[in-house]
This record gives sequence, structure tokens and C-alpha cells, in this order.
Amino acid sequence: VTRYKRDAEQYDVIVQTAITGRSTPEDIERIQLRASKGGVDTMVPLSALVTVRESVSPRELNHFGQRRSATLTANLAPDYSLGEALAFLQQTSDRVLKGGATTDLNGISREFRSSQGALMIVFVLALLFIFLVLAAQFESFVDPLVIMFSVPLSMIGALLALKWSGGSLNVYSQIGLITLVGLITKHGILIVEFTNQLREEGMEMVDALVKASAQRLRPILMTTGAMVLGAIPLALATGAGAETRTQIGWVIVGGMSLGTLLTIFVVPTMYTLFARKAVPGANTAVAVDAPAHPLHPHDYVAK
Repeated sequence: VTRYKRDAEQYDVIVQTAITGRSTPEDIERIQLRASKGGVDTMVPLSALVTVRESVSPRELNHFGQRRSATLTANLAPDYSLGEALAFLQQTSDRVLKGGATTDLNGISREFRSSQGALMIVFVLALLFIFLVLAAQFESFVDPLVIMFSVPLSMIGALLALKWSGGSLNVYSQIGLITLVGLITKHGILIVEFTNQLREEGMEMVDALVKASAQRLRPILMTTGAMVLGAIPLALATGAGAETRTQIGWVIVGGMSLGTLLTIFVVPTMYTLFARKAVPGANTAVAVDAPAHPLHPHDYVAK
């Protein structure tokens, strides 16, 4: 009803009846109200104006997004992912709820739905960033394109590993896919870079490609083995929070294993189809026909 100030502190003043006058519902009927009749103030009990009755009502009225709401909380059944549960919820709400009622998500479900679009943008930006960096390194747009052919190959292995392990395409597995983009392109970089170096020394395309693939095979297999063995503990993790680590682990294990196996065959093939026929700066031999009796330097004809 007012505020009370003391020693630079402000306190709210709340008026209430004594404990003996507010312990039972019948005490409400005995509350006195001031009434005026004929210019004379009288006190009237509240029971003369209202009727008190007991009923059932919610203890609190929840709101979400500034609207009256009811919260549904459930656990996932075995062999079902969060995405499938949310799709089922949306289909059921569209069929059951009346007009004017809407649904919204909260907690982990809300983060899952909002992160789907964000991670897709991040995945596209990761591909674009790697392509631009490789284009600047190789000074060409063709060589990075050849290297990027290894990315979809690794994605096939990652998705197969998720299916085989019983995983799903969720936030954690999508993070693993983004990580896999940077890991798998390293194989193509090793092959293409060494092939270009051999071609700059004057070697033919096919010979340079065969030699580069053979000499870079062992580094590729060694780094792949190190990454796969390092990710196996994540894939086989147990205990609290294991569902987050296993998703990333299986993506790396499956993507690097199958991606490497296919990359060592596909990248050289794509290089022969799309690579430049001549490499700038390559050493080329020049044949010169000289006359029998050279008289002047201009008599030499270069082929």
C-alpha cells in the first residue's frame, strides 16, 4: 500500500489480517467492508456481497512467448532420434490443435531446431573458405576443385558409419562432418601439390601423377591411420556424455577410412580430366636448327 524509507533503504508495506483471521476459507466471509448509505458509513461483511466456494484451478498460469501455454515433457523412445520426435510432434499438433493454437520449442529441442540451419551455413562456409585458401595457394581454381572431390567421398563413409553404429544426423555429427572437410582435403593437397612440382620439372602429366601418387601413398596412409586410431576411443566411449563423443568419433572413423580409400583413386582421375595441360614455369627443351655455315645469330631458327 506504500513504501517505508529508513537509513537510505526502501521497504514495501503490505497490509494483511492477523493469522487468526486468515486461517480458513470462512474467514473470508467475515472480512468487513466500508459502505455508505444515506451519508452514514457502515461496515458490511463480505458474505453479504459474494459467495465463497472451493474449486480446482491451476496453481500457476504459465506463459511462453507472452501467451498462455502448457508444457509437454517427454523422453525419447529407443531407436528414435530427436529430429524424428519433433517431426512427429509437429504432425500431431497440426492434426489435433484447434485454430489459433501454436507450438514452440524450448531447451534442447529449441537448440536442435535452431542449430540445423546454422550448421548448414557453417558447412557451406567451411567449403568456400577451404576452396579460396587452396585457390590462393595453387594460384588456380581448377586444382582446388580437384581436391574438393574428396569431400563427398568422405561424407559417404561418415554417413555409413553413423547408420552402422545406430547414430543420427544431429548437432554433434554435423560438427564432425565440418571437421572432416579439413581432414580429408589434406590427401588431395599432397597428391596435387607434388604432381605440379614434378610437372614443373618437365615430367609428363601421367608420369608425374603416377609418381606423385606412389610417393605420397605412405604419408596419406600414415596420417589416416593416426586420425582413425585417435578417433576410435571417441567412437567407443561410454558413460556420461558418451552420446556426444561417439557421434563425432564415428564420423571421423568412417569418413577418413572410406574417404581415403576412394580419394587415392578418384583424385588422380579427376586431375587427368580437369588439370591444366601445361604448368606455368615448367622446364621445356628448345631444339635449334643451325645452318652448315653460320654467319649471323639471326640465321638460327628455334622450334
